[in-house]
Amino acid sequence: MAIKPSHILGMNARFKYTKKNPYVAKTYGFSKLKTKELLRECHIPTAEVFHTFESINDLDNINWETIPVPFVVKPASGSAGKGIIVILNKKPNKLEWESSEGEILTDEDLNLHVNNILDGEFSTWGSTHKAIVEEMIPAHPDLLKYSYKGTPDIRIIVFNSVPVMAMARIPTKKSRGKANLDQGAIGLGIDMATGLTTYGVNGKSGIITHFPGTRKKVSGIQIPQWNQLLEVAVKAAESAGFIFMGADLFIHEAKGPMIVELNGFPGLSIQLCNKAGLKKRLERIEGLEIRDAKHGVKIAQALFAHNFTDTKDIENGVKVIPTKPHITVFDDKNKGFDTEALVNTGRYRSAISENYAHHLGILDIDDLLWRQQESIEGKVPVVQVKFKLKGKKLNTAMVVIKKLNKSKHKIELGRMDLQGFLVGDVEEK
Repeated sequence: MAIKPSHILGMNARFKYTKKNPYVAKTYGFSKLKTKELLRECHIPTAEVFHTFESINDLDNINWETIPVPFVVKPASGSAGKGIIVILNKKPNKLEWESSEGEILTDEDLNLHVNNILDGEFSTWGSTHKAIVEEMIPAHPDLLKYSYKGTPDIRIIVFNSVPVMAMARIPTKKSRGKANLDQGAIGLGIDMATGLTTYGVNGKSGIITHFPGTRKKVSGIQIPQWNQLLEVAVKAAESAGFIFMGADLFIHEAKGPMIVELNGFPGLSIQLCNKAGLKKRLERIEGLEIRDAKHGVKIAQALFAHNFTDTKDIENGVKVIPTKPHITVFDDKNKGFDTEALVNTGRYRSAISENYAHHLGILDIDDLLWRQQESIEGKVPVVQVKFKLKGKKLNTAMVVIKKLNKSKHKIELGRMDLQGFLVGDVEEK
């Protein structure tokens, strides 16, 4: 699936969205330390800070032996993984530590690195440079087998309180255990609805289907605690006042999603590993009124579900459906109801009758995604609908139409939900 050029967000076009961020939000993007202070105040999980250095004099107050391993030493205003040292172990009865790159460092080496950070060697913004020593978050067990030494992280782009695109960044030997594409980490696109990985890139170029040197596919990996990840990203954006930003998160097995940092100028490689353009997605949600983080996540999962055919479907070939297919629709308690739908290729978004939506319990105020202008009925509700067609589960947004109340078919399937199917003159079995 190729990305349409008109859907791609380039560096110049990105400015249209970054300039929407107020000044106070941008200051959080420039300072990891300030971000952590805000997150703690807002009770949003982040790594614990063990020590901060604001000047070379602070080196007199550090006793590296008291810092719990594993830990991370990093600049407070760096980017692209520059200046980060991950300490995994301490040598028994010695002032020596082992880094994630296999180097043995002394306390003098650590002091020297902090001194380099304070001199601004790794900082990207500002003239005042600080260093942080913080808790190292271990890789979630479900992702550990794909990662080389370091901890995978999840980048989520948030706009207008809606998570619009996401990727997992997997450390490799080439990236020296760091989850950074610039240094050779692997990027995996993620389906917004399910949290399943879709496509992969090796570094910032080269589409891959398997992890290098292995038979492990890059697609179909379930990202743990997916909905919580999306909600935490939106809450962090709202707390800092960001309209458009990238949130980087770790997944702690016990503590759940934890914010690493907030980036007001997120990179655009995320489009490559999703084989999708950011521009198109951003345009679709601009101006929508979002009630809260959960509402933003529901909109994302209804709008940006990746309608890819899974592995079994590919092996079995493209599925052909009749013009009046039987589908299973799920109510608000996830109970399935079998019904006959009507394929209407003249409609882009699928539609559901108002009465049937009420019957399923999906037309309450909390279920409303947004309102959409229809030529005959004016502004009508759009709600999230889960249904199964030919064994394929879909999570989509449907318009609620009164005229379907009198129709035999309470659901019309539009083109958006027919991707991966062929409509033909077949009998349903």
